Amino acid sequence: MNRVYNFSAGPSMLPLEVLKKAQDEMCEYPNSGMSVMEMSHRSKDYDDIIKGCEKLVRELMHVPDNYKVLFLQGGGSSQFTMIPMNLATKNKKIDIVITGQWAKKAAQEAKRYITVNEIASSADKTFSYIPKLDKSTFSKDADYFYICLNNTIYGTKFNQLPETGDIPLVADISSMIMSEELDVSKFGLLFAGAQKNLGPAGVTLVIVREDLVGNAMDITPTMFNYQIHVDNDSLYNTPPTYGIYVMKLVLEWIKEQGGVAAVQKNNEKKAEILYNFLDNSKLFKGTVVPEDRSLMNVPFVTGNEELDAKFVAEAKKAGFVNLKGHRSVGGMRASIYNAMPVEGVEKLVEFMKKFEAENL
Repeated sequence: MNRVYNFSAGPSMLPLEVLKKAQDEMCEYPNSGMSVMEMSHRSKDYDDIIKGCEKLVRELMHVPDNYKVLFLQGGGSSQFTMIPMNLATKNKKIDIVITGQWAKKAAQEAKRYITVNEIASSADKTFSYIPKLDKSTFSKDADYFYICLNNTIYGTKFNQLPETGDIPLVADISSMIMSEELDVSKFGLLFAGAQKNLGPAGVTLVIVREDLVGNAMDITPTMFNYQIHVDNDSLYNTPPTYGIYVMKLVLEWIKEQGGVAAVQKNNEKKAEILYNFLDNSKLFKGTVVPEDRSLMNVPFVTGNEELDAKFVAEAKKAGFVNLKGHRSVGGMRASIYNAMPVEGVEKLVEFMKKFEAENL
């Protein structure tokens, strides 16, 4: 086996222990005589899997009892429609902060149905910072306030949440879920695509306060109505059964590491190693202002496109893959999610030092 260090923004690397357990159980889930992929989602075996997965989500994220946990499909992008259709039904107005491509897409989709007030934006500097917010610009009658908590492409993160009072705060946490402790009670709704920190692509986790469910617009399709999924325990139709099973394995792995708090310490260590090098490098530099840096996504550049391309190519040959940055930022991006070991970041920095010495 020749495993590379995979710095992809998603789908991203999974813990090797998880992959091996899935491999061991591929043909037969214990005592069932069949693979999870062959299993009815109405069966007792699968009911144990999905309920066990929900229990772990609640335990690891300290989800209060008055929140519902849903396992849905359609990726994070489907939530750009589902959230306004379900939550923006009183005044049909929301506030949003534009901090990158995913917040922009959420705003564009919401504008098809409701009024969207763009509170602030960091587009003027290629989303390299989190804009300072002026509470006087917040709508007093907004149905919710929307943010992308961690910006995968641009490597920024809200390190201070907006103070929205009685207005529910809604957050896309796709690229930072369970990477650090989060107070769920401060949000009305959280959602995350699984393919960063939770498992393979195909599952979308939604955590929603129960009082926000049950008021969907009349035009809301059945499959986009949160109440339908709440009433049916995420089993209204066939869910992404295998993806939920692997998510459960990942959550068990997180618990074995010591929970989210322990994982957070590890993530902070990895980020410190990489950012410290970037801050002292004569060739590479980070693109994000220090106070808004993400723990998960680290974009960096040399300032020379040809040199960037050379670095990406040579890194791949050395076993460091998927380091090419998003086209809107250029350069490189290292996504160092939960499954990336400290050793992977240390070896990447060693390679960067070598490349710097040879190319200055």
